[in-house]
Parts: sequence; C-alpha cells; structure tokens
Amino acid sequence: MTTMRTTAEPRKHRRPALAVATVVLVVAGVSAASFWVAGSGPTAAAPTAVVPAVPVQVALPSVQEVPVYLDGLGTVQANYTVNITPRVDGELQSVQFTEGQAVKKGDLLAIIDPRPYQAAADQAAAKIKQDQADLANAQYLLAKDEKLSQQQIVTQETVEQQQSQVASVTAQLAEDQAANEAADVSLSYTEIRSPIDGRTGIRRVDMGNQVHTTDTTPIVTITQTQPISVVATLREDDLSAVRDAMKSGPVEVIALSMDRSRTLATGMLSLIDNVIDQNSGTIRIKSTFENGDDALWPGQFVLLQVKQKTLHQAITIPSSALQRGADGFFVYVVDGNGNASFRKVTPGSTENGRAVITSGLTGNEQVVTAGQYRLDAGTHVSVQQSSSSATQKE
Repeated sequence: MTTMRTTAEPRKHRRPALAVATVVLVVAGVSAASFWVAGSGPTAAAPTAVVPAVPVQVALPSVQEVPVYLDGLGTVQANYTVNITPRVDGELQSVQFTEGQAVKKGDLLAIIDPRPYQAAADQAAAKIKQDQADLANAQYLLAKDEKLSQQQIVTQETVEQQQSQVASVTAQLAEDQAANEAADVSLSYTEIRSPIDGRTGIRRVDMGNQVHTTDTTPIVTITQTQPISVVATLREDDLSAVRDAMKSGPVEVIALSMDRSRTLATGMLSLIDNVIDQNSGTIRIKSTFENGDDALWPGQFVLLQVKQKTLHQAITIPSSALQRGADGFFVYVVDGNGNASFRKVTPGSTENGRAVITSGLTGNEQVVTAGQYRLDAGTHVSVQQSSSSATQKE
C-alpha cells in the first residue's frame, strides 16, 4: 500500500508585504526624529497683529458771539380787524373793491342807493332857507316896532311879542340846521369807505341786496397786516429772564416757520401780559413786526424766538460732537499723537447746529464730530475729511 503526502506551497507575495512594512517603519522613525529635533530647538515668535486706526471726522471749536434765545409757540394776529357793515338801510348799489385787495384808509368800498338820503338832505337845506327868510322878516319887523315904540306909536307889548317871534324863528333855524347836518351824515354813509389801511377778505354780501343797519353779516372784513403782531406763550420760569432783557433795552424777536427752515420776519417785543395762566403755567407776550413783505399772515402759527442775551467770546462746537454718558456730557478729543481721549464738558445753549461749551474745553482741541461709536480712551484714529469740507475747498 502506497502512502501519498501533500506539501503546501509558500505564498508568493509574503516578501513584498514585509518590504512595505519595513518602509513604513523607517518613515515613521524619521518623522519622530524630525519632530524631536524641531522641539528641542528655539521656538519662533508669532507675528504681532496690527490694529487699524479708526476713521473719524474732527472740528476745531469756535470762539464767537452767541445770542441766547427763548422759544415759544405763537399766533399771528392783525393789529386791527374791521367788519364793514352798513350804517344806513338801502340797496347795495355797487361794490368798489376786489377780494384780497390792499386798501388805504378812505378808499371807497361800496355804495348804497343814495337817492332817498339825497332827497332828505335837499329837503333839509330848503327848510333852512325858509327859516332864514322868516328870521330876516321877523328881525325887520322887530326893528320897525322898536322904532315906532320910541315914537310911542306902538306899545311895548307889541315890541316884546315881536322879539319873541324872532327868538322862535332863530330856534327853528337852528333845529333845521341840525336836521340838515343829520341828513348830510346819512347821505355820506351811502358811500362806505375803508376806516384803516389793510387787506380785504372774502365778500359776504353781493351787489343788489338790501342791507340794513341791524345786519350781523358784514359786507367784508378788513385786516391790517402792516404792521402785524404775534402773540406767543413762554414758560412762566422764563418771565424773569424776559423782564431783565426788557430792562436792558429793546428786545429782538424772530418769527420762524414751524419746521424752523425759514426766518419769516424780525421784530421787537412789545409787552408781557399782566397775568400768568395757572392752568398751563405759561405767560403770554406780544411782539410787533413791520411785515413789509406780508410774510406773516393773520391766524398763522409760528415759532417765536426771544433774544434773552448775548454770550461774548463763547466756545462753541458742532452739536454732533456732544455725547451723553452715565456721568453727563462729554466729547472725544484727538491729541498730537492721533489718539482719542475722553473729555467731560458742560454744555450751554444750542443754536443753529452748534452747542456752547461753558467748561471742559479751552478752544484749541480737535473734537471728534463723527465716528465716536467706535472710540474709547486711547484709541488711535485717522482723521478723515468730511464731504462738506471737501466741497467747500473745491
């Protein structure tokens, strides 16, 4: 019996696998050695981060004369307002004005039918002539009786009776003269004339209507607009300041539009009301304006500025530079090295976009007007030119 033995053949790829493993071990060793050598040497310093300068806009304080104003809400009022109503009854025969016309004192506005009043005036004038003739006859008879009395042709009683007749006719003449004057006045009322210089409004009664002295509706209303007044209210706390200003001389006032975009007129303070309104805690003042260009109109609302005083050599900065913090107002100033610093200030009044600084600045600092929200004490800044400044230089 023959026995067969089988022998397994070795794998052909065993040697290449061992070679690859050897190479991996060598590379790892080299890397570890390199890491150890690098770690044992000096460490290179990391590059320092450069903080960029913060762009800002700056301005120099100004030293100037600054007027201080008190603000109040005012209403324009005409100095005179006249309702033109008839003073005699009759037909409105004609209207001699146009609506909105500027008229002068004495200008003819309307005519009421004058014929009845002309007839009454003529009748009164005729009666006067009759009385004058009667008086002349009575005086002639009296002179004749007095002469005959001296000759004892007529009695003294006759003379006295004639004297009484002369006195009676004289009184009648005086009465008729008064009636004639009244008729002339009534006749003059048929021509309606303007009692003031002013401007007519909307016509309320048309030509051809019957008008009466008892009518409550005027034919037209005339308002005086040159000069004109503004009645405004101020806080009662401002009363002493206004009174002090008036003691120093005439007080200037300025009327502005409600949006403060336009100066309408400049005038003078006329008076302070004699009582404080306890309900609102305000005091009323009245100012007068020449209003030559009719910039102010009756019934118009305006903002009134009353000049309280003038600050001399006051330090002012743009109001945009003023900031408010927990401890009060402050500004950022830029030093010679281009760094921002914190400066506490005490502001005064603000007018026309500039704030008065009563303490905290000398007037030589550069104050930051834009870009403050990125600043802190010591922040390095880069001064940028504002677009407005660039435009002005160009």
